[in-house]
Amino acid sequence: MGSSENVRETWVGKLDFILALIGFSVGLGNIWRFPYLCFKNGGGCFLIPYLICLVLAGVPILILEVSLGQFQGQGGITAWKIVPLFQGIGYASVVIVQFLNIYYIVILGWALFYMFASFTSKLPWSHCDNDWNTEQCVDLTGAGPSSLGNGQNSSGMGILNGTINATASALLEKVSASQEYLERRVLRISGGLDEPGTVNWDLALCLLLGWIICYLCVWKGVKSTGRVVYFTATFPYVLLTIIMFRAVTLPGAVEGIKFYLNPDFTRLTDGQVWLDAGTQVFFSYSIGLGTLIALGSYNKFRTNCYRDCIIFACVNSGTSLYGGFVIFSVLGFMALKQGVPVEAVAKSGPGLAFVAYPAAVAEMPVAPLWSVLFFFMVILLGLDSEFVGVEGFVTAIVDLFPKHLRRGHRKEIFIGICSIFWFLLGLSMVTEGGMYVFQLFDFYSASGSALLWVSLFQSIAIGWIYGGERFYDNMASMIGFRINPWIRICWKYLTPAFCVAIFIFSLVTYKPLMYNEYSYPVWGQVIGWIMSLSSIMCIPGVMIFKIVTTEGTFQERWKKLTTPIFTRDEDHNAMAESQEMGKMQDSKL
Repeated sequence: MGSSENVRETWVGKLDFILALIGFSVGLGNIWRFPYLCFKNGGGCFLIPYLICLVLAGVPILILEVSLGQFQGQGGITAWKIVPLFQGIGYASVVIVQFLNIYYIVILGWALFYMFASFTSKLPWSHCDNDWNTEQCVDLTGAGPSSLGNGQNSSGMGILNGTINATASALLEKVSASQEYLERRVLRISGGLDEPGTVNWDLALCLLLGWIICYLCVWKGVKSTGRVVYFTATFPYVLLTIIMFRAVTLPGAVEGIKFYLNPDFTRLTDGQVWLDAGTQVFFSYSIGLGTLIALGSYNKFRTNCYRDCIIFACVNSGTSLYGGFVIFSVLGFMALKQGVPVEAVAKSGPGLAFVAYPAAVAEMPVAPLWSVLFFFMVILLGLDSEFVGVEGFVTAIVDLFPKHLRRGHRKEIFIGICSIFWFLLGLSMVTEGGMYVFQLFDFYSASGSALLWVSLFQSIAIGWIYGGERFYDNMASMIGFRINPWIRICWKYLTPAFCVAIFIFSLVTYKPLMYNEYSYPVWGQVIGWIMSLSSIMCIPGVMIFKIVTTEGTFQERWKKLTTPIFTRDEDHNAMAESQEMGKMQDSKL
């Protein structure tokens, strides 16, 4: 028990844990993914299913994961020894978070590119006088469309803006200078997944820099992580507030905010709106990744994690709503400049934040300075999410092989090897066809059905196999009071029902991935489903393996595989008390 491989770190300060939660889960998903889903699903209408999904599934699973990590004192794989039959949940989470670590940091690379490009007297995306601009370009800081009209169209523009007839220039679709900068300069996007093109080495170097910074943040473990998040989790709010005050005063901002807040109730009958709301809740709260379990495992046994989870939930959803005001204020401004409705002003997708936000900072006094500060903020938002994701993956693997990885500098070397491997895979997303690869990862690997599947089995494992009432009592013995019984009801009934409904609906209404007008080839969709199934199949796969390899009759195997293995090796009196309370509760059932 006292050997070095069994000694785990704990958070140093009282605020380390909650700031790590905020730092990891509050990030680009709030200022990037949430606004673009609102944009896609008709604005304010999206907020209704989002809040319903949050109450029924998001917050209950959040509390379950964090408290399980604290109760067991283990990472995302070994914590599930509490229900050995369902330990595949941990493996599925590790697969998902690994995919997330690979593609999420690419957004950080984009932000680094924009920040370096901001060190200039005139922001390159603020005007249409660049070599990459077309006759479609609209100068948002000027009076209207550029008169430059170089007429050059790359193959990628055929995908992003439709096939343009050169003889009908008067009918060209207007495109903001910031959108052309993203598509034609930063991404230099090709015609499709089967046209990967060459590596954009400037983006590749930004990606490499992102990995170097990330490694330096996590290589010393949770003690360094806990200190870094004091800055990375708080400073972005200062800059976001400054941008917000400028955005809401732009001409046309009111129309954008109206689109954001006025719900179109007819959209509530569209199942896709509910599916997007459910997956956004799981994505933005980082549920099903095992990282919340890892962060909770560094808490001391008596920490009031319930209070911290409630605070975190308010901050997380509040940030999403807050970021929406900034995005839609700018979209209203862009719509006014381009003379089109808000819903037609920009292409919705991963790049929306890199179109709207740059357009906003270009309108500020001393724009280059504010641009540097803004993208520094984006880097901080992406960085803490990334390095805590890496920490969650590493924690799960180290807890699985403590005798091998908790000796000497093996953990640091292991983190370095993982970072190099993930960087090499990420190079596929900084090629000319990289956006199509990025979309493939985002759509299939770390969101949607995979997260719902993991969350479903988490609620079944705790709510039905281990016992929702039993875990409810365990939490009481751990934090010193009983939490709201609504959470217990959700664990057992509402959350699994919700997850089943959304998961089945996602399969029934499945539509092949498209990026704007581009349809992915069959082989691309097959790769996507392989990524998705690689995590989904972990749960039934591990379950079958354990049943087959466990000796005895079926009843004996079931008993062995559903008997909890408690892994917390501190506060033995509290553990004994929680187990006794569980036995008493079982006798009542």
